[in-house]
Amino acid sequence: MGKDTNFSSFTVNLRGKITQFDRPVIMGILNISQDSFYDGGRHSDHTAMLQHAHALVEAGADIVDLGAVSTRPGAILPAEETEADMLANAVRSLRNELPDTPISVDTSRSLPARRSIEAGADIINDISGGLFDPQLFETVAQLQVPYVLSHNRTTPDRMMAETHYDDLMEEIIQFLSKQLDQLYTLGVKDVWIDPGFGFAKTTEQNYTLMANLDELSNLFREPLLVGISRKSMIYKTLGCTPDEALNGTTVLNTIALMKGAQILRVHDPREAREAIQMTSLVLGNKTN
Repeated sequence: MGKDTNFSSFTVNLRGKITQFDRPVIMGILNISQDSFYDGGRHSDHTAMLQHAHALVEAGADIVDLGAVSTRPGAILPAEETEADMLANAVRSLRNELPDTPISVDTSRSLPARRSIEAGADIINDISGGLFDPQLFETVAQLQVPYVLSHNRTTPDRMMAETHYDDLMEEIIQFLSKQLDQLYTLGVKDVWIDPGFGFAKTTEQNYTLMANLDELSNLFREPLLVGISRKSMIYKTLGCTPDEALNGTTVLNTIALMKGAQILRVHDPREAREAIQMTSLVLGNKTN
């Protein structure tokens, strides 16, 4: 199950086609919600959404990750039907514009997940780890699509009240292991794991997690996804705004790559691509 520090290629089944990734994968963030912490409202207009999707791919995104609701701490989830309509409509437009680009949908509920896949999406990216909707795991198994399993504890409006851990890394590992067992028992084939930076974790805990990220990459055989792009763990630490947090993001993405991350979820694909290129040069010249 273990992996060394050098990047390990992996495969994923995308709509019946086996796709192999031989380098770290870039997942470009496309938010169409009005209240996302960084780019809320910027891409909610249909034309702006399509323009930004093209820009993400041109800048190096391998996957477009589409979200219709904010999952920032304190956010309130809208009605499930509302989210499902927004995602399905957006997915259909994106699939027409970018027929060959994998699309993941950032949702934690069954109806939006099912409707999005039926509209042409490829991957379910669930920040709740299966906690928000007890039917989601069964839905993913029925759809037979790749699934991103995140560590979390509760809904966004309560997550910052649930930050006490006796042993942060051990509890993250236990949660991911338990949820993975459920997924595989149901017959889900492709799972990526996300340790959930920012979800039910303080800034200090986020940095503890980053410092020990290689525990996860060495323990789990599943590809490891890291999503820290422009988050408060960066901009609050640096005393800046999310708009000014790109440099800090690139530094932490580089550290994540050195510790075994195989997928980076980012707002800025070009800079992530450069971090991958530079890190690969170092890892490729590493001697044991």
